Amino acid sequence: MTTATHRWRGVVGVALFAAAVGILFKRSAVLLLSATAVGFVVYPRLTSAPDPSLAIEREVDVDTPADGEEVPVTVTLRNTGNSTLTDVRVIDGVPPMLSVADGTPRHTAVLQPGAETTFSYSVTARQGTHRFDPATVFVRDVAGAHEVERQVATDTNIECGAAVPEIPLRDRTGQRVGDLVTDEGGTGIEFYRTRNYRKGDSLSRIDWKRFARTGDLTTVEYREERTASVVLCLDAREIAHRSSGPDQPHAVSYGLGAVEQLFGTLLETPHHVGVAALGPDFCWLSPGSGTEHAARARNLFASNPSLSARPPDEETSEADLDRQVSELRKRLDTETQVVVVSPLPDDDIVQACLQLESTGNPVTLLSPDVTTTETTGTRLALFERRSRIATLRERDVPAVDWEPTQPLGTALVEAQERWSA
Repeated sequence: MTTATHRWRGVVGVALFAAAVGILFKRSAVLLLSATAVGFVVYPRLTSAPDPSLAIEREVDVDTPADGEEVPVTVTLRNTGNSTLTDVRVIDGVPPMLSVADGTPRHTAVLQPGAETTFSYSVTARQGTHRFDPATVFVRDVAGAHEVERQVATDTNIECGAAVPEIPLRDRTGQRVGDLVTDEGGTGIEFYRTRNYRKGDSLSRIDWKRFARTGDLTTVEYREERTASVVLCLDAREIAHRSSGPDQPHAVSYGLGAVEQLFGTLLETPHHVGVAALGPDFCWLSPGSGTEHAARARNLFASNPSLSARPPDEETSEADLDRQVSELRKRLDTETQVVVVSPLPDDDIVQACLQLESTGNPVTLLSPDVTTTETTGTRLALFERRSRIATLRERDVPAVDWEPTQPLGTALVEAQERWSA
């Protein structure tokens, strides 16, 4: 994007005033001043806007820091074009949830062709997965009359927090053999029951000791382990971008970090995992597994506006949400379960969860809690959120009430223990 800076706009008036004074009082020095001013006015019109070609590299000294640890970040900006860039100003894309602890993500430089400039700063790590936004670079021409804005990107993440050891998956599964224990007999490693022999049963599953003792043929069944098909669905609507204070991360930032953590954990298992988002636009990645699926997910997290921590410009109406939920239901097969990640800002998302549950897709809610008790309004929001969680639990929808200061893995393990008690 190119804009005019209007840097020399006031010089026109100076030139005309100096010319009038010089002519009126016959002062050659003043006339010379007006001529010089005219030169400043004309020069920017003879120059063209720069067309920069830039590349950026970003290094994070600590890839997996502890919560609260300072993480040094080093940024290198390179002029890959053939023209000298006389006025370069860069603002690095610090993740929205991270605060700058030392230094500044802003930098200025003059770059010859092929030259590069480097600057550093530090951020304070928080729980979750944090993706850097593209750096914003402003380049002006020699006269400063034209300014070109460029977004220069490179993929950089900071992973903060322990791995998620257990995912709250429900026991409705498909037929792919994996590591989710079911209440059905079949092939596996944990004893389930014995039954009468049926023609076609594998000889390896016959209880030969019992046959030798009684003469009866029986077949041993084991508790089957199967994979699940899971979609992680983020509530990214404008109304969900609420926080505990003006300088605090909002719930969608926490939710997005949780979705990325859960996705990475599930990707390391035999389960099939996909991603969806309800927000400015419907976002969808079909459940899958493997390295190619991981690459598609990384691209989606990096580029889709509905998977961004930046609040959208427009609200998502109730009709838009209904349309997106209908689209989600069409894409889900009967064996896919959904983990909805939402702060529960309104009743609409509760109804969306119940609709998915009623159509046969098991739903689990993960709700980051950013409510406070500081004002009457925030206490009301706290009460409404608790009421919505209670509504879902009464309808047999498991809900994980997650305080983001607590590691996500701890919250999930504690929830599993409560449900199993």
